[in-house]
Amino acid sequence: MTAGMDDAYPLAPEQRESFARDGFARLPAVFDAATLARFRPELSAKVTLLNTLHRPMEERTTYEKAFLQVMNLWRKSEIARQFVFGKRLARIAAELLGVRGVRLYHDQALYKEPGGGHTPWHADQYYWPLASDRCCTVWVPLQETPLEMGPLAFSAGSHRMEVGRDLPISDESEAEMEAALERAALPMFEEPFALGDVSFHSGWTFHRAGPNRTGRTREVMTVIYMDADMRLAAPRNRNQEIDRETWCPGAVVGAAIETPLNPVLYP
Repeated sequence: MTAGMDDAYPLAPEQRESFARDGFARLPAVFDAATLARFRPELSAKVTLLNTLHRPMEERTTYEKAFLQVMNLWRKSEIARQFVFGKRLARIAAELLGVRGVRLYHDQALYKEPGGGHTPWHADQYYWPLASDRCCTVWVPLQETPLEMGPLAFSAGSHRMEVGRDLPISDESEAEMEAALERAALPMFEEPFALGDVSFHSGWTFHRAGPNRTGRTREVMTVIYMDADMRLAAPRNRNQEIDRETWCPGAVVGAAIETPLNPVLYP
């Protein structure tokens, strides 16, 4: 049988403990091949259609070399909406975060082309004007992802660090965080993803990805979840101001983020 988008995933206590301790959890066999095959053609077609980055790789910035980035596919396709609104992933997010429910911040496809560069060390929550750390990203590869293709790598325990929280994705974040994480003696976790494996990481967990040395695009769909009761924080940088205007339009600082772009996905 196909592991559907709304079926419960049997999350083990040690997986919850791993997320709390390390700031991430790698979960095996969350989806079967048939489920991913049902969504992958439409997701990839929308990325091809909506992508606006077409410059040769040698003319791109480090950020642009890392991936093609297309956001809120759920508003462009009913099939993408079914993926993003699936309760299977949303329930896992709520259980890992220890909250009563989660709502959508936004989704984004991250496609690393053949020859695409590394994704520098960074923490996602630098970009998010959110009042607490009860938020996370699910990273869903749409194909088997060997090391040569650039799977996501995590610094275990880095979500408790204060250093680096003012750094956007850049060559500077790569250099500064590489040194900081080494000084902190935090282990890096980097392993291939089998088809159907996914990962969840906290908003302040530092992570990176290697370059894509294969001849095939690394196709990944992500969804960002936040506590259903999350409140909007006053933006602390220009990127957070842009995020507030783009992903939480109409939300008021200090109030719950309850906009049409941020629906509750679970329960």
